[in-house]
Amino acid sequence: MRLAFLGTGTSQGVPVIACHCDVCNSANPCDSRLRTSALLTIAAADAGRLGLGIQSGADFQPLNILFDIGPDFRQQMLRQRVDHLDAILITHAHRDHVAGLDDIRSFNYVQRRKMDIYLNAEARTAIERDYHYIFAPHQYPGLPEAELHTVDGNPFALQHTPVPVEVVPVRVMHKDLPVLGYRIGPVAYITDANHIADAELEKLRGVEVLVVNALRRDHHYSHYSLPEALEVVAAVAPREAYITHISHEMGLHDEVEASLPDGVHLAYDNLTIDI
Repeated sequence: MRLAFLGTGTSQGVPVIACHCDVCNSANPCDSRLRTSALLTIAAADAGRLGLGIQSGADFQPLNILFDIGPDFRQQMLRQRVDHLDAILITHAHRDHVAGLDDIRSFNYVQRRKMDIYLNAEARTAIERDYHYIFAPHQYPGLPEAELHTVDGNPFALQHTPVPVEVVPVRVMHKDLPVLGYRIGPVAYITDANHIADAELEKLRGVEVLVVNALRRDHHYSHYSLPEALEVVAAVAPREAYITHISHEMGLHDEVEASLPDGVHLAYDNLTIDI
């Protein structure tokens, strides 16, 4: 099981247009961040031990599961040389998390099927409004093809995959917007949160790898700050934790990384970890 961070920045990315701060001027590639997204790959050889309901000895092409599909999606897929995509898990419908939806067309063509997309009711309403042409009754040839699956807080199985994969949604709040985090076996991915209820926090117990957002060091009205994210990490106690959705206000990557507790890291674009 492998998690690749495709993007670790906020809605503006880093560097920010017209900004000349130390972070935006940094030559360190770890300070250059596309919009937040990650790719989880599950290989057949490891599937039996991950607690996903997959039988040991199963033989299948590695599964690729995408967390969010932001405006840098095309670039991210080309950079990682991704040639198939089994499912997309949407956290919420803000543009920095869904604006790449039009570019699923290439996968539609290669895979000869609609893309399975999982999301909550609020995100579905926004996507059907903003991408109305995809769901219109009279289709224009060559448009993206998507199958939307509305999920709530209950576990669900991915559809149209060669083996079943159970996903546990984790309901969080992004100020007053309901957002979904997701747990798949030993991995949990949460972004754009500033509150997790105790009952939802319980869903994260026992994860080996926790990904959680932190916008900057200082308090923010709709995102965790770094100290607040570290409180979540301490409560969950994973083996490792990675901070994502990072703004240029966080500071230089190397300096912030050096200040973090053992087992906690700032994620950066193209970081790949094996679980």
